[in-house]
Amino acid sequence: MGSIGAELTKPHAVCIPYPAQGHINPMLKLAKILHHKGFHITFVNTEFNHRRLLKSRGPDSLKGLSSFRFETIPDGLPPCEADATQDIPSLCESTTNTCLAPFRDLLAKLNDTNTSNVPPVSCIVSDGVMSFTLAAAQELGVPEVLFWTTSACGFLGYMHYCKVIEKGYAPLKDASDLTNGYLETTLDFIPGMKDVRLRDLPSFLRTTNPDEFMIKFVLQETERARKASAIILNTFETLEAEVLESLRNLLPPVYPIGPLHFLVKHVDDENLKGLRSSLWKEEPECIQWLDTKEPNSVVYVNFGSITVMTPNQLIEFAWGLANSQQTFLWIIRPDIVSGDASILPPEFVEETKNRGMLASWCSQEEVLSHPAIVGFLTHSGWNSTLESISSGVPMICWPFFAEQQTNCWFSVTKWDVGMEIDSDVKRDEVESLVRELMVGGKGKKMKKKAMEWKELAEASAKEHSGSSYVNIEKLVNDILLSSKH
Repeated sequence: MGSIGAELTKPHAVCIPYPAQGHINPMLKLAKILHHKGFHITFVNTEFNHRRLLKSRGPDSLKGLSSFRFETIPDGLPPCEADATQDIPSLCESTTNTCLAPFRDLLAKLNDTNTSNVPPVSCIVSDGVMSFTLAAAQELGVPEVLFWTTSACGFLGYMHYCKVIEKGYAPLKDASDLTNGYLETTLDFIPGMKDVRLRDLPSFLRTTNPDEFMIKFVLQETERARKASAIILNTFETLEAEVLESLRNLLPPVYPIGPLHFLVKHVDDENLKGLRSSLWKEEPECIQWLDTKEPNSVVYVNFGSITVMTPNQLIEFAWGLANSQQTFLWIIRPDIVSGDASILPPEFVEETKNRGMLASWCSQEEVLSHPAIVGFLTHSGWNSTLESISSGVPMICWPFFAEQQTNCWFSVTKWDVGMEIDSDVKRDEVESLVRELMVGGKGKKMKKKAMEWKELAEASAKEHSGSSYVNIEKLVNDILLSSKH
């Protein structure tokens, strides 16, 4: 009985990620860290993603801990059988308009002393773009922290959308502004982003529609961010110092607590090790194949969990990789080509069979930290960028949408670890950039710089003394355990 009593007096954090792979991964890491620090955890997925998780990890993959539980709410979208990320704008609209009621019901169920055998909810850790949850936290009178899973620079770009619009830079006057050089316009009013061009800001601004839903959504979410008890970001102080300073002038306390994949290593709990968040089945063969390769000999290619491309873009990447004559590991999701099966030319497969490995999904952290990997051809999503920097791996950046453009610009111009590839991808450019990354002088310089960032990332996650480690302690003690709300 004693242990149940002790369990019921624990602080109880409800963690709710935005329902896409790149948001669920860092939230699960943070939830494990909080659990390790004595919190009871309720982790809230959408029903759709919960089914995908069980399908990819096995029916018993989420069992095992009484103090770390999974719950679900509906996402409000029509049922969908596809094993793919749902359409992002539709998902944003649906979560905003329909998820508050089921989320409230879930909190009421957790707090019902007659039926619930869990401690009362004491704080909410919500994804930054699920800010409808603030209303529920306010009703319960508990602190709510918003976890923006973007980079600090991407988040700062979003925070300045209102200014960009106010000054008349967006929406675009005319569709020709997308191609006539207008996007090269330099903006001088964002502290911490000197010389940023319009095209380096998160891409939802690139529209002629004054009623563009995603712009309204960003304005709503960034405005609500000011109401949170704190903002947390999966980054580290030395990487984005100027940007963080700029954000701190706009927002409640901002805590950089990354790289979370380093900090979660301090969690020594066998039961939690098995809790993984991949919505696709990972192929362990990738690592076995890398084990057979020389150090610094393989380029890793992965465009993340959301990017879709045209059949033509896929073919240009393929022949660029083939013509570079370099060894590569290429992750091709089943749904990477928009509305089509992703089929590579048989000649390509034949020509590269001795130096290329193709797989549909992998454990990216393991791949990037593998000694065989020398560079990363990426869509510049934040998890990928941070994991690459923390592993000392330079990048070729092909940003697809949202704040990937901002991450790419910082990787190239501020952190000196990236080269950008034109969005209209051509095989010759892929070939020359892959060669430069693998064996060229610029590639070597970027590698050296990436190794310096890796050391700083490790230092920030160091137990007891690292800035991010200390920030998580502060977050827990000053915000999540404080009842002065």
